Amino acid sequence: MRSLLFLLALALPAFAADTLHIFTWADYISPETVEKFEKANKCKVVIDTFDSNESMYAKLKAGAKGYDLIFPTSYMIQLMVTEGLITELDHSKLTHLSNIDPAVLDKVSDKSMRHSVPYTLAYTVLACRSDKVSNPESSWSIFERPDVKQRMTLLDDMRESIGAALKSLGHSINTRDEAQLAAAQEVLLRWKAQAAKFDNEGYKAGLDSGEFTLVHGYSGDLWQVAQENKKITLIVPQEGTIMGCDEMVIPKSAPQAALAHAFINHLLDAEVAAENMQWTGYLCPNTAALKKVDPEFLSNPAVTMPEAIRAKSEVIQDLGADLAKYTKVWDAVKR
Repeated sequence: MRSLLFLLALALPAFAADTLHIFTWADYISPETVEKFEKANKCKVVIDTFDSNESMYAKLKAGAKGYDLIFPTSYMIQLMVTEGLITELDHSKLTHLSNIDPAVLDKVSDKSMRHSVPYTLAYTVLACRSDKVSNPESSWSIFERPDVKQRMTLLDDMRESIGAALKSLGHSINTRDEAQLAAAQEVLLRWKAQAAKFDNEGYKAGLDSGEFTLVHGYSGDLWQVAQENKKITLIVPQEGTIMGCDEMVIPKSAPQAALAHAFINHLLDAEVAAENMQWTGYLCPNTAALKKVDPEFLSNPAVTMPEAIRAKSEVIQDLGADLAKYTKVWDAVKR
């Protein structure tokens, strides 16, 4: 009997039965951060990824269950709350909430963190191969240069790419003006004629290899690639860009809500947040953690945007019924 029990013990998985299922963006949590949590909580963390807020939302609306923690952008959270998809947070289990920067809470809809906790601040930026693109200007107009034709990519994200076109024209990324949206559509069609593809993930490897010479992407993604390849130059458009605050939410259907609370609190710990943000390349709005990161990290324009450009940049808002105007433009561009 003892030998049988011994053999059964060897057959058991290395982790306990508790498994935390996370649904988030690619390369968004450092492996070390996950490993520390698994060890401290005697559990396993499984991460699935999505490439846009809209695809994540569509999957949930289609009935996907089993996720314990999700990382949507602030504007999408408003809709998820309205539709009853996420639960209220238990602040008694989140002892590090005081680390969140109050200035960031002023910019999000859930200022009391009733349903969501800010995770990162991100910007949409450009990056080019300095060995293949000469004198790259800090402007969205670089998309129209002949030397990048068929060697550039645009984000396959409706609000991001339409927002970039609107910014290039001096308009708000949240405009409801149909004439401004029509003008942005014309800009996007010109950019599309220049682009190799619309893409949300492959642009990183493509830029690194030289397949693409100019890409439109997320600041942390491009920061990570630039750390490995010194031929890559980051560009923050002077007309302003799209700022995003991704947050942590717990679905109402979460099987492991207690473990999800514990993981949120883990990510809010100052030491953990400092290590995690320097791995991801995204700025965590954690005042205690910012005191522990390398000053060189904070000086990178992909992490800390120049104030003059920040003043012209905007956060995507939930447009309600007016979102249909953007869908019409996007359908015309993508067909």
